[in-house]
Amino acid sequence: MSTLIRSVEVLVSSPSRNFVTLRITTEDGVVGLGDATLNGRELSVASYLEDHVAPLLIGRDARRIEDTWQFLYRSAYWRRGPVTMSAIAAVDMALWDIVARLAGMPLYQLLGGASRTGILCYAHASGSDIEALGDAIRQRQDEGFRAIRIQTAIPGMGSVYGVQKGAARGQKYAYEPAKRAGLSVEEGWDTRKYLSFLPGVFEAVRNEFGPDPMLLHDAHHRLTPIQAARLGKDLEPYDLFWLEDVTPVDNPEALRLVRQHTTTPLAIGEVLNTVWDYRTLIQEQLIDYVRASVTHTGGITHLKRIFEFAGMYQIKSGSHGPTDISPVGMAAALHLDLAIHNFGMQEYMEHQPVAGEVFRTSYTFEDGLLHPGEAPGLGVEYDDEAAARFAYEPAYLPMARLADGTVHDW
Repeated sequence: MSTLIRSVEVLVSSPSRNFVTLRITTEDGVVGLGDATLNGRELSVASYLEDHVAPLLIGRDARRIEDTWQFLYRSAYWRRGPVTMSAIAAVDMALWDIVARLAGMPLYQLLGGASRTGILCYAHASGSDIEALGDAIRQRQDEGFRAIRIQTAIPGMGSVYGVQKGAARGQKYAYEPAKRAGLSVEEGWDTRKYLSFLPGVFEAVRNEFGPDPMLLHDAHHRLTPIQAARLGKDLEPYDLFWLEDVTPVDNPEALRLVRQHTTTPLAIGEVLNTVWDYRTLIQEQLIDYVRASVTHTGGITHLKRIFEFAGMYQIKSGSHGPTDISPVGMAAALHLDLAIHNFGMQEYMEHQPVAGEVFRTSYTFEDGLLHPGEAPGLGVEYDDEAAARFAYEPAYLPMARLADGTVHDW
């Protein structure tokens, strides 16, 4: 059997949102899939793969996963960054998919086998007010979720990150921040209103739902270090599972100040791309959960390396799983989640049903737990005929401005 790479295809489709998928095929026809989606910058990764990476892969042995990872990372000279690492991730996922298919095993078996019976995950719930938020939480609990991230509108502000706008009461959460409306979509932001209002939201949720639900919240990089410290301290009575992305992580040393003032667990890192980006956060134990995605962090090979490094410091995984991670990327995350020892929590934001027409998956959700399934490889098949019905549409994430017009971290 020949395991040399015969073809490398970059597939761009938009079943409810834009996805970039890499398909690698060996000379004997074994296919592997990888996720290369970078929200709002999808075509940058598509070009990187098609114009620069694909020609280098033809004729290489698909089984040489580590060697190929090092080749793509080191030989380009220009290292790191989301475009490069998303491209490498797609190749890495596809090669692992091929090797596991050749072995006739689900990928997690090649990563050391299962370390748990299922993967604890959290859902999203949001509301235009506390009553609507309560309805959304109840709906998620009825669906079987044990952990729920809560976001809510802030009085006196317009659109707020994570809050599904215009949703009918009881409607399934389907928040998608990327707008297909040009480059000028703007949202307002007022940190003072946010910090004043949010603790009361968590108080109301705990009063209604009690101590059992695992609650999470995403500040989405909006706060300065001292503001983040205040929020973490104010939320301590409500026992959060984690508080996410409290301050921009461009300056990781800023988390030292946050740590001095609060014991609320911190999850950081969805915009980071390599183990070197995480080094200070992990070695100084400034975070409790590595908030990374397999799609943007160099694939299975590299994210496993990051998680193992974090485990040395009693830090757990917290894989990023929004809908801008394709079903291929989600499947890859689940295989890794199942295998590693220091697993923490997996985000699970369900894709729209139309995405299932293009990506046929084997992973399942039951009683608050995900499982990647027992199909060989990643357990995902790509339907070209279905994908052809969903052409790429430009879509961009919003920007945030303060009341005086200043551009703020979105």
